[in-house]
Amino acid sequence: MTDADLAAAIRSDPRQFAVVYERHFRDIYRYVAGRLDTQAADDIAAETFLVAFRQRHRFDPDRGGLRPWLFGIATNLVAQHRRQEARHYKTLARTGAEPAASSHESRVVTVVSAQMAQPQLAKALAMLPRGERDVILLVALGQLSHDEVAQALGISPGTVGSRLSRARKKLRGVIDQEKING
Repeated sequence: MTDADLAAAIRSDPRQFAVVYERHFRDIYRYVAGRLDTQAADDIAAETFLVAFRQRHRFDPDRGGLRPWLFGIATNLVAQHRRQEARHYKTLARTGAEPAASSHESRVVTVVSAQMAQPQLAKALAMLPRGERDVILLVALGQLSHDEVAQALGISPGTVGSRLSRARKKLRGVIDQEKING
């Protein structure tokens, strides 16, 4: 069943949305987990499908596929989560309260991921502007094509290409500098 067929089906029979969920949840979860911790990924991935279900009547197959549409929703929810998290930590800093300990599972995954990931790459990613970081992570973690990234973020494929090129150049520069200094 194509995305256009599935879009028509979920409008007339909401139970068909289960097909969308089964087809795309794993990819959305992996993408979000690559950007946030696993605990947040569970919530954000689930919320992505809740938002998509509620807005299923808005999906337009002429503008692109379901997959990039879902990744666009997930990317927006990740950004929203980060803004809320930043506000939370600013509030904690002002009040002097200690943040709650994360789950054991989340700490283990974080430690293992940190050991496996190159610290230079994490530092370089953190330094990228949000637009460039979103593009490179949608390509790397979400494995989206340039056209799918453009659809997900509501930008032109040319903008995707230029952001990706700038991001890659910056990442190489930071990593190369770390190698020289390290």
